Amino acid sequence: MRAFLFDLNGTMIDDMSYHARAWTKLANGDLGGNFSPADIKREMYGKNPEVMVRMFGKDRFSADEMRTLSMNKENYYQAEYLPDLKLIDGLEDFLAAAKKAGIPMAIGSAAIPYNIDFVLDNLNIRHYFEAVVSADDVELSKPHPETFLKAAQKLQVSIADCIVFEDVPKGVEAAANAGMVSVVITTTHTEEEFEGLTNILHFAKDYTPDFFNQLIQS
Repeated sequence: MRAFLFDLNGTMIDDMSYHARAWTKLANGDLGGNFSPADIKREMYGKNPEVMVRMFGKDRFSADEMRTLSMNKENYYQAEYLPDLKLIDGLEDFLAAAKKAGIPMAIGSAAIPYNIDFVLDNLNIRHYFEAVVSADDVELSKPHPETFLKAAQKLQVSIADCIVFEDVPKGVEAAANAGMVSVVITTTHTEEEFEGLTNILHFAKDYTPDFFNQLIQS
């Protein structure tokens, strides 16, 4: 049986620019950093504490401080993005068709539950997914395969039957490390930035092409 595993940010919703703004506000505004947009884009993957360590060093903040700063960043993000919150074009039809076809689906994201719930509940799409793996459920972030392996385990499907939907090279690398193929949504990275990754089935800017119907029907 096929199964579909979805990253969240940049893959289901086109929100990475809002995350970048929130990180910029936190890192440069609140913490006095001097990070360029390219710096922010390069570092904002994985768990929030991992991002802060990469940007400020491992001894800058205590664990309690990082938890507080992490929530500040997510509150900045949610407040700015909520008025624009929507699924990427074609995705809801794709989810509905996959659900009707009996294809099990899960979310495998480096986001914390607070942000995953923000999306699932505000868009009323929780019913499409049989499992969710968040940052709180794994020890090691992407490109480690733990996120997608746990999602497959929760769905009780073989890794060989999983198709991962991602938007960033680190996520596609995580899928490769899990032994899974990927479909890339090009919201945040160009096709050229995935050079060297050999597990990619298809690139698309959204979920409207016929390719996605074929995934369900094949």
